[in-house]
Amino acid sequence: MSSYSGSHCRGVECLARLGIVNISEIIRHARGDEPADLLLTNARVVNVLSGEIIDTNVATLRSRIVGLGEYHAREVVDLEGAYLAPGLIDAHVHIESSLVPPAEYASAVVPSGTTTVVTDPHEIANVLGLDGIRFMFENAKRGPLSMYVMASSCVPATEMETNGANLRSYDLASFKADPWVIGLAEVMNFPGVIHGDPEVMDKLAGFSDMVIDGHCPGLSGKDLAAYVAAGCQSDHECTSVEEAREKLRLGLTIFIREATNAHNLKTLLPLVTDANHHRICFCTDDRQPADLLDQGHIDFMVRTAIEEGVAPITAIRMATINTAQYFRLTDRGAITPGRRADFMVFDDLQAPRAKAVYRGGHLVAKQGRMVAPPPKNPEYPLRSTMNVNWDKVDFAVRAESERARVIGIVPDQLVTEALTEELSIHGGFALADPGRDLLKMAVIERHRSSGAVGKGFVKGLGLREGALASSVAHDHHNIVVVGADDGSMWAAARRVADLGGGMVVANRQHILAEVPLPFAGLMSDQPIRVVRDQLDNAIRAARDLGSELHDPFMAMSFLALEVIPHLKLTDQGLVDVDEFEIVPLWV
Repeated sequence: MSSYSGSHCRGVECLARLGIVNISEIIRHARGDEPADLLLTNARVVNVLSGEIIDTNVATLRSRIVGLGEYHAREVVDLEGAYLAPGLIDAHVHIESSLVPPAEYASAVVPSGTTTVVTDPHEIANVLGLDGIRFMFENAKRGPLSMYVMASSCVPATEMETNGANLRSYDLASFKADPWVIGLAEVMNFPGVIHGDPEVMDKLAGFSDMVIDGHCPGLSGKDLAAYVAAGCQSDHECTSVEEAREKLRLGLTIFIREATNAHNLKTLLPLVTDANHHRICFCTDDRQPADLLDQGHIDFMVRTAIEEGVAPITAIRMATINTAQYFRLTDRGAITPGRRADFMVFDDLQAPRAKAVYRGGHLVAKQGRMVAPPPKNPEYPLRSTMNVNWDKVDFAVRAESERARVIGIVPDQLVTEALTEELSIHGGFALADPGRDLLKMAVIERHRSSGAVGKGFVKGLGLREGALASSVAHDHHNIVVVGADDGSMWAAARRVADLGGGMVVANRQHILAEVPLPFAGLMSDQPIRVVRDQLDNAIRAARDLGSELHDPFMAMSFLALEVIPHLKLTDQGLVDVDEFEIVPLWV
């Protein structure tokens, strides 16, 4: 984070009030009375306000733009006709899903043109509560990326899980005075909103003067009307144009998402028109290292949108000014006097790819790499988060029938199918049947040493043998394990705990690959490229065991998220998300 937030500011008065640039000083430089710090010449400025490409120069003073046109400056950089766009903004991201903390995350996204992200730290908050959120703040300090925070509204997501913390409305209220906190994060408990749950109502009321993000997959009709009327203002869970259009018509801003395991971008782009694009933003939500490093970040979404027929300036608007306006960040999102000097420099308007990135008037990345190493932040110790009562853990599933509810994986989506399948029974117990792609799944409580284990079956992961286990299981982040046999599941789950958190591939008693995640069982202490190699190895090992999914660990992590339809598993049991209740395994 930098030393300044424009979240509650209006115009240049704010700059003077916060001591960033004296108002008289910025006026003098804007008039050209004194030389600017930096002048970017021969630029083709993408004006997201007027919809034009303007050949001009851009002058900056410290972190601010002072003017466009002919200026004198102490430093002049000739852009040689390159395009200059505002720095890109991610409307909704869980940084924890990159498997690295904010300072290291910046090294992956800033070189691709992202200068601001709006994050909901509810992954680490569900493990460590307020301490987890403070860790994210501390780690982001003095870095090359502006990280704004939405106060996590769903810790826990529901009462049908066991997590490591409980943030009430009064806990969240303590963050409102922080200028880097700009609203209430995705309100996932949409049944609680619709039916007026008192605690949910208190949270909505407490942030009624700020931005409130929504999360309402599949919601429609009068229930959707009730959700919008309660004050929720956006949604990033749309999976069809029809769903997005209804939500747009009722007043929600639509965040089009392109995550690692939720590919909604191409599906939703037909929604975009000249008349409505100002109500549409881009977000990544959950994106893992390989996708960040190979495909890119918000820039990947911009390029894809242009390839699919969206006008380049419109695509850039959805990645900049639209998001800034939605979040009331009036100091960024466009290249105009008084705004932050956050820029993305690129050569091809039809396929924008950053060759240089400026943040706050300083060159921070060039040709896909940071120009300086990340700042050294002070240590912020975190307590152990692996508290499993192994004496109470077992994976045996006693048969009570021949047919059971089974979670069906939908490739490239977070939603699952609610299937009914005939299971293999032997000696009175239900077993995995990898020949039919029916694997056993367990969620092991790891916060309170309760010994609670939710057990079920899943179809679509594809393992022929062995098991995968992970301490990344949205949003409670208990240990989730899926396997073809109990021995492999046991070996993988125990190794996750021994690592202090992580991702593991095992076959029988052999550990084939692992990704240690010592920060809350969610993030690594290694550089993102090292983490990417570790995860690549783990995915290859999973594929050797039979899985053909793009990222089986990301897919597996969402099998435990009981706020996205249709059937999920927590440590408390199977959850029918449509009915919002725990249901029996056996039919």
